[in-house]
Amino acid sequence: MKRAEIRELLRELIDGREPGEMMPSERHLSERFGVSRPTLRAAIEDLTRDGLLVRSHGRGTFTPPRKISQELAPASAGNFTVPPAEGDWRSEVIDFRIEPAGARLGRRMELSPGESLRYIQRVRVVDGAPMAIERIRIPAELVPGLAPADVEAGSLYQLLRMRYEVVVADAVQTTEPTVTDAEESRLLGVPLHAPALLFERTTRDTSGRVVEFARSIYRGDRYRITTHLAFGSDAG
Repeated sequence: MKRAEIRELLRELIDGREPGEMMPSERHLSERFGVSRPTLRAAIEDLTRDGLLVRSHGRGTFTPPRKISQELAPASAGNFTVPPAEGDWRSEVIDFRIEPAGARLGRRMELSPGESLRYIQRVRVVDGAPMAIERIRIPAELVPGLAPADVEAGSLYQLLRMRYEVVVADAVQTTEPTVTDAEESRLLGVPLHAPALLFERTTRDTSGRVVEFARSIYRGDRYRITTHLAFGSDAG
């Protein structure tokens, strides 16, 4: 039996199991499929690279854990609502300081280089596992008295609205694939250069003022985006 055939049999086996479930031993699978251990091991390695299996040294091979889904629906006029992602989310603040905007961020946020920004770096934890690193910058004059504990739970945008009367209206967000560096790998508990998603978001309030610039790294093995698309009658 060829390696490609073994991969397909393993995929069928994976599809029938729950997220995070332990796979049968290599010995059991080699006997079940009638294939040599080296061929089976090579097929498992292929699926591990594709993210369909997870190998844990000393424990065994598992199906990947459940992905956390985030749905993005079409925006409506004057409405900044994004459905909450699955799971129980909380944050751990690891950096919290005031810094000058500088030339590059000043242009991005439409501020003078000398204006102050509140910089927040936090790890987003979902169901007890690190999911993302968010690096957020907000004009400091908008959030006087903001403390780390304020951004560890709940919605940042709700906090801006309720405490500071800053109502976000729209944002431009880009997404691109990337890999984690050494610090990001440590904070997310993933191997160096693990696949990840990079989000950059510029958010404006109801007056058109830039109130946030954020760069976020999300785990590529655990985070999934679902987008709802609406097509007109002339769609190609």
